[in-house]
Amino acid sequence: MLGAGALASLALWALSGCTALPAAPEPAAAASAVLSQPLAPQWRSPWPEVGVVAPAPTPATPPSADLAQWWLAFDDPHLSRLIGQALQAHTSVRSAQAALQQARALDAVGAAAQGPQVQATASGQRAQVGSASAASAWRAGLDASWELDWFGQRQQARAATAAEARAAAAQVGQAQVSLAAEVALTFFEWRLQQQRWAVAQRRLALQEEFVQIVGWRLQAGLMSSQDLEQARLNLAQLRATLPEIEAAQGQAEAALAVLTGRSPQSEIDLPAAGPIPSPGLELARTIPADTLRQRPDVQRAQERLSAAAARAAQADAARLPTLALGGTLDWRSPRVSDLFDPAALTRTLLLRLSASLFDGGAAQAQLQAQQAALEQSRLELEAAVLTALREVEHALLALQASAQRLQHLQQAADAAAATEALALLRLTSGLIDYRIWLETRQNLLSAQYELSAARAAWSADHARLYKALGGGWSAPQPQAALPEPHDPA
Repeated sequence: MLGAGALASLALWALSGCTALPAAPEPAAAASAVLSQPLAPQWRSPWPEVGVVAPAPTPATPPSADLAQWWLAFDDPHLSRLIGQALQAHTSVRSAQAALQQARALDAVGAAAQGPQVQATASGQRAQVGSASAASAWRAGLDASWELDWFGQRQQARAATAAEARAAAAQVGQAQVSLAAEVALTFFEWRLQQQRWAVAQRRLALQEEFVQIVGWRLQAGLMSSQDLEQARLNLAQLRATLPEIEAAQGQAEAALAVLTGRSPQSEIDLPAAGPIPSPGLELARTIPADTLRQRPDVQRAQERLSAAAARAAQADAARLPTLALGGTLDWRSPRVSDLFDPAALTRTLLLRLSASLFDGGAAQAQLQAQQAALEQSRLELEAAVLTALREVEHALLALQASAQRLQHLQQAADAAAATEALALLRLTSGLIDYRIWLETRQNLLSAQYELSAARAAWSADHARLYKALGGGWSAPQPQAALPEPHDPA
């Protein structure tokens, strides 16, 4: 192998030749070109103005920071706890994190391939031919090789693996976004079933009381047997709704258990009956349309485009000549004691310049394939942006409709409460029959349940909006720069 001085001179000459070449193009430029047009500063859909839900104060932190933990806007510690458990334990997030570790490991493999490679070998042999004395042969050696990246082929390969690692990180974020929204929607459904059960119990108690009153009046000759049977029919119909409500509530509890990484039969710490959490308006109102660039699926598509651009550049550079630098130190001796004697050392130096003269068009076809893959990735990024815009528009339109419905149902519940209060006053004054007050009471309970369902839909539409905006994840910090390959000089 060459001496230290010669190796240093050759390495410096090679590095100076590499630095004289033009820099390889940045593959991320192809990705940023797709998003070069600014998005609209505001959403097309008008924001609903609803008076039944008090708006939260304007957040002091930037919208992106609030969007990462949008569930805090609901001010429900139970919801926050369930989402935190799900983000830690659910299989979708853990699987995406394992894929991220794999991508980062492959990126480290690509980084290591850019530097020199050194291998050590050792062998011993003893052979005998015929009746001659046996002979021994001992060998030890060091082999070093370094393929100089003249035209950026290895650099582009490393850029591709780095972009794929960032795409895997965005995939983790996509799993977190979907999971957080799913937990919130299931929690809202569970709360709604709780309120539905409470309303059904109150309606059932009223109907049971009414059946008892009708029985007394039947004995007094004030009502007929038909009235009693009708009252019993209504009571049976109300009781028939209880198993359905109980099953829906149990299904929601099982779904929350699975989302938090437990089996469906597991007991989870759920709060007692309470109101459906409602968000404020200001957080979603202050998020600009440009926030869609931070959606994990958009970032993943952008990183995949960067990787495809790097792969295309790598295929282009693969058609150009390559230069490799190598050397060996080889010791050979019939005795182990003389193996490392200077006379047993053989030094070799290898400079290899290789170029493809004819490959039947394989290199050109490979380049065309990578360019086609690059175009597919570009279209996927455009589709991801359009999908993001569509999902936000749909979420805003649904939120506007649920806000209007909530406002009207609030007015209906207020009117039903006023009607029931007047009917009760007239009932105590002996001006109306008990059945009239019971009907107004049942109407009030139905209006209250409809209002609860509208509030649950209002909260669910907020969760869907935050999901469409890409809320529920934080972009990972850039990885520390890997050390430069060691200079063998």
